[in-house]
Amino acid sequence: MSSHEQLLEAKSLCAWYGAAQILYDVDLEVRRGEVVALMGRNGAGKSTTLKALIGMLSKRRGAVRFLGHDISKCEPHHAAKLGLGFVPEDRRVFTDLTVMENLEVGRQAARRWGDGSDAPLWTPERLFKLFPNLGEMPQRPGGRMSGGEQQMLTVARTLMGNPYLVLLDEPSEGVAPVIVEQMANMILELKAQGVSILLSEQNMHFAELVSDRAYVLEKGQIRYQASMADLATNEEVRRAYLSV
Repeated sequence: MSSHEQLLEAKSLCAWYGAAQILYDVDLEVRRGEVVALMGRNGAGKSTTLKALIGMLSKRRGAVRFLGHDISKCEPHHAAKLGLGFVPEDRRVFTDLTVMENLEVGRQAARRWGDGSDAPLWTPERLFKLFPNLGEMPQRPGGRMSGGEQQMLTVARTLMGNPYLVLLDEPSEGVAPVIVEQMANMILELKAQGVSILLSEQNMHFAELVSDRAYVLEKGQIRYQASMADLATNEEVRRAYLSV
């Protein structure tokens, strides 16, 4: 199995909220060990794409394959069982549970890659190395943490499921610069451990720090795709689809 093995692929993905169509024939893929940024302005359809991929929207059409499984009709918990993690933008920690209890909720068994090698295995101890802030407050209830700490806890809880790939919605949105920096380091560390990531992001600087490739969305359609380096130097595309 090569390191360029495709983990996730969407073909002609369409999605609706009620009667309103939001996504139009989105094609994308994420390969093993890759960080891919899904970029676009507010309302371009980034979060909707992530939700459609994992099955959170009742009305979607098109093919979604994950590790060779067709998940286009799956519920989110089926996708999670297969090893597709999702970190929503609105964090959703269990406010009454402690950090440790939140982590336990996410725990799933160890996983292996198709070639028999071990996939990354996460324990609270390993996660506290990745997120030292959390390690200092294992007994603190989720509701008594800052927004940035809750963001980290949500990521850590998702990692307790030992995902092959994590869908990360707007990781740099609305958190302090120091947390943004920790998030970037965390994504690079996950990548080094062999976890793939598809992140939705508006912040070009953040996306550049962590991503290998980028897709640019506008009005629910992919308008441009390239290596992150190419997007970073393409003034025209950035002006057309990313600048505010």
